[in-house]
Amino acid sequence: MTHSINRRSFLKTAGLGLGAAVVACGGLTALATQPPALDFYESTGDNAMTDKILIAYASKCGSTGEVAQAIADELTRRGQAVDVRLAGSVKTIAGYRAVLVGSAIRMGQWLPEAVKFVERNAAVLPSLPNAFFTVHMLNTGDDAASRQARAAYLAGVHQFMAAQSEVFFAGKLELAKMSFLDRLISQAMKAQDEDKRDWAAIRAWAQTVLA
Repeated sequence: MTHSINRRSFLKTAGLGLGAAVVACGGLTALATQPPALDFYESTGDNAMTDKILIAYASKCGSTGEVAQAIADELTRRGQAVDVRLAGSVKTIAGYRAVLVGSAIRMGQWLPEAVKFVERNAAVLPSLPNAFFTVHMLNTGDDAASRQARAAYLAGVHQFMAAQSEVFFAGKLELAKMSFLDRLISQAMKAQDEDKRDWAAIRAWAQTVLA
């Protein structure tokens, strides 16, 4: 007889197994949570800061950075100057004329770096043209359950503000770029490498956002 295992049960079981392994092999926890060395996209526009748009994003494996890059490329084609930055590295948004914030999803929420970016800048962001974009693998349908799940992704950031435009893009799963633990969980859930990103939809949104 075969038995299915849900995600919560697996996490509990995997946690117990890894806990025992840490006792036997010190340092495994740190190793398990560290992703491989990854390059995250950042770029700087050519114009003066006072005429720039900032795209600040948070990513686990680089896919969201590639989406941010595609949005920046489309805005640049519209004649805009764009800075693309990791949300955690942005010191100030002073001088930017508009701000787009994006995040990947982990455990059903925006990544902490993106939420903290919005929290830090919540006094100024609403006064600027702004938008949020979310990159995710699950709940991509048009059914009520998927829409409800997508809305929940933004619960943390909505504590501080809602954006003038908010959009969801299907993402990419690349097991080789995950931490050991994330890869273990994904493989247990029968996940495989998959790229669901709709570049036409991403470019179409970039053509109209902040227009």
